[in-house]
Amino acid sequence: MTLKETAIGRTVTVTRIGGEGALKRHIMDMGITKGVSVYVRKVAPLGDPIEITVRGYELSLRKADAALIEVR
Repeated sequence: MTLKETAIGRTVTVTRIGGEGALKRHIMDMGITKGVSVYVRKVAPLGDPIEITVRGYELSLRKADAALIEVR
């Protein structure tokens, strides 16, 4: 399952980050790394972006980026 498919109000653990090069590095620089817990706070009315809480701070991700993050 990906972060994009995760229901609102659910806490999940990152298992893998897809993508390559600068995009993958950018996601990791935001604090989203393998093994970290992520809480899905809300989704914008039109579905993009997704607001999450990771490592104690709020972060908004585009759906395209969230689709690259595998969770369990």
